[in-house]
Order: sequence, then structure tokens, then C-alpha cells
Amino acid sequence: MTIRRIRTDDVDAVVDLVHALAEYEKAPDECHLTAEQLHTALFADKPALYGHVAEAGGEVVGFALWFLNFSTWRGVHGIYLEDLFVRPEHRGSGLGKALLAALAAECVDRGYARLEWWVLNWNPARTFYESLDAEAMDEWTVYRLTDAPLRALADEAGEAG
Repeated sequence: MTIRRIRTDDVDAVVDLVHALAEYEKAPDECHLTAEQLHTALFADKPALYGHVAEAGGEVVGFALWFLNFSTWRGVHGIYLEDLFVRPEHRGSGLGKALLAALAAECVDRGYARLEWWVLNWNPARTFYESLDAEAMDEWTVYRLTDAPLRALADEAGEAG
């Protein structure tokens, strides 16, 4: 078992795993990620995304994709974990915990305030996260604008400006 930073030669495998995650989360038609998009996000001069992979037997079998956020209350960065996924046949082997430990180490080493992520209410991984003493933030509700509502609100910026 190896946990390491993602490399350019991992991109295709990680894209396949992202699509497997979308399938697991019952939303395969919503996942449109391409290798080119992921490569650009990870390896641009100013990356929009960072990642770690889990290897078993020389094969990439899991990943954590993350980016920096900023706590205005704490005055320092944190890490937002966009996606964590381990192939079903490798779950329970410690790879998920090792990926999260690598991100926790990034936080501690860099002086970041927190590591946070969202999880679907039905996901059995919630028990795993709670075993790490991660706190569910049930008092918060996630909001999102996409597609037509996002464009409609953006149109109002032109009217106001």
C-alpha cells in the first residue's frame, strides 16, 4: 500500500475512478470529467486542484482530490476534500484512512486550520468518518447554483454594474 501525490501518469486512472465514484453516488450522467480537464486543474502553473492517490499492487485504486479554502474566522487556509474514493474491493484495508491522514499531515505541516468535506447522508462512510472524530455539521445547509439559475443571477451583475 502506497499513498503519494498524484503524478501526470495517474490522470487517466483517476478519471476512471472519478467516474466510478459518480456511479457509486447514483449520478453517473452528471460526471463529465475528462483527462484533459483533470490534467489542467492539477498541473497548471497555478493549480486549481491537488491530489493524492492510493496504490495497491502497483495499481491506482483510490484517490483524494482537494483544494485550499480559507477560514475568515481563523485567518488561515484549510483543505476542502472534493472527492475521496477507494475501489470497493479495497475498502476496509486502511487506504481511505491513509489518504485522509496524508491530507491531515498537509494541514498540520502547513499550519492550516481544518480539513473538511461533504458526504451524502446515505453514505455508509459516515461511520468511518465519525470513527476519526470528524464532526458532522448538521446545522449547516449546502446551497448550490448551476446552469440556468447561475446564469440568471450572473445576468443581474450586468444590470447592477
